[in-house]
Amino acid sequence: MNRFLSHATNRIDAKGRVSVPSAFRAVLSEAGVRELYCFQDFVFPAISVGGPELLDRFERQMAVEDPFSDAANQMSLLVHGGGVFLKLDPEGRLMVTDFIRDFTGISTEVTFVGRGDHFQLWEPQAFARAQAEAREGRKQRGLRPG
Repeated sequence: MNRFLSHATNRIDAKGRVSVPSAFRAVLSEAGVRELYCFQDFVFPAISVGGPELLDRFERQMAVEDPFSDAANQMSLLVHGGGVFLKLDPEGRLMVTDFIRDFTGISTEVTFVGRGDHFQLWEPQAFARAQAEAREGRKQRGLRPG
């Protein structure tokens, strides 16, 4: 398995940690990811999470821009100014920091959402609404989910 697929909701413990789903931990382990790059999603109220290669991908995009251009500056504000590195503890838990809570509205539970090459952290009801809206939008355009 080399992709983040599906979704799962886990409760935050008394110390502010949440267990990353085992299927997601397996993908991280297979890729040798030790440090997680987390950034505030550009569209959704979610934190996107991946390995350092995710940050590298954005930085390669910025490198082709004039470093003083609006596009490069905006991307840096989002990718650098809206990003942090976090680590899983030995039990596969992630600390749900204020950085995560403030942007997403997460309080007691986290929905982990697979996005192929990365995953996201969502407040459960916000994810349910966004997924329903996406499904309805495709339905209205006559498109099937797959």
